[in-house]
Amino acid sequence: MIQSMTGFGKASKQLSTKKITVEVKSLNSKGLDLNVRMPSVYREMELGLRNVISQKLERGKVDFSIYIEVTGEETSSKINVPIVRGYINQMKAVIPNADETELMKMAVRMPDALKTERDEIDENEWNEILKVVNDAMKNIASFRLDEGKSLENEFVTRIENIRNYMNQAVSMDAERIETVKNRLRTALEELEANVDENRFEQELIFYLEKYDITEERVRLENHLNYFIETIAGTEANGRKLGFITQEIGREINTMGSKSNHSEMQKLVVMMKDELEKIKEQVLNVL
Repeated sequence: MIQSMTGFGKASKQLSTKKITVEVKSLNSKGLDLNVRMPSVYREMELGLRNVISQKLERGKVDFSIYIEVTGEETSSKINVPIVRGYINQMKAVIPNADETELMKMAVRMPDALKTERDEIDENEWNEILKVVNDAMKNIASFRLDEGKSLENEFVTRIENIRNYMNQAVSMDAERIETVKNRLRTALEELEANVDENRFEQELIFYLEKYDITEERVRLENHLNYFIETIAGTEANGRKLGFITQEIGREINTMGSKSNHSEMQKLVVMMKDELEKIKEQVLNVL
């Protein structure tokens, strides 16, 4: 079953003093375009985390975020007491009778009033984070599979539409050939020329061979079947589907150039329309 590159996964877990939340969003991209946001204290773990994400998601424009919400009394930010006192004293020198509470409110907003102490990574806490990451990865994988199922249904419908239009075009082939023969005979009659019937038949056969679409029909049928086989496979196959659509388009274009028949050309246009819709959605396939 195919997977979509579009997906969203989220997971969270409450620890004793912190709530961990992981979000993963992905859109279609030619390769893996990974953007990671995480608290600075865990930055040294980013490279390993990127490897995990790239192995699981493979392709797509991916935004990955880890949020840590402190829910207990623990905090890494502390008031820089000497700095705050210095600000208050300076403001008192400017406004001697200012309210102490108002001075405090102003002082804690000034630069360097708060200092952040860098924590060391807690291995147990990081292991818990990895569990949340794994849950988020499972959720986005499930999302991608669901989206892939929708894409697969649409692909099958549109491939069958192309097949039906192709069969309708082939069913007109005998009428098309007869129309071409009559057109040539009429042209010769209007010229009032004496024509050797055997020579005429030979030239007619040669002429009609250039308009024969049997090979295109066979190749197109094979490409359509190969497309269906590929979307039923187990490997990531978005690029392969893109290549197959190019081959399908080539055969449809050749049929159109050879058709020389208005109704058949209308069917070719309808096949092209279905193929363009397939191409648009193939860009979303992993």
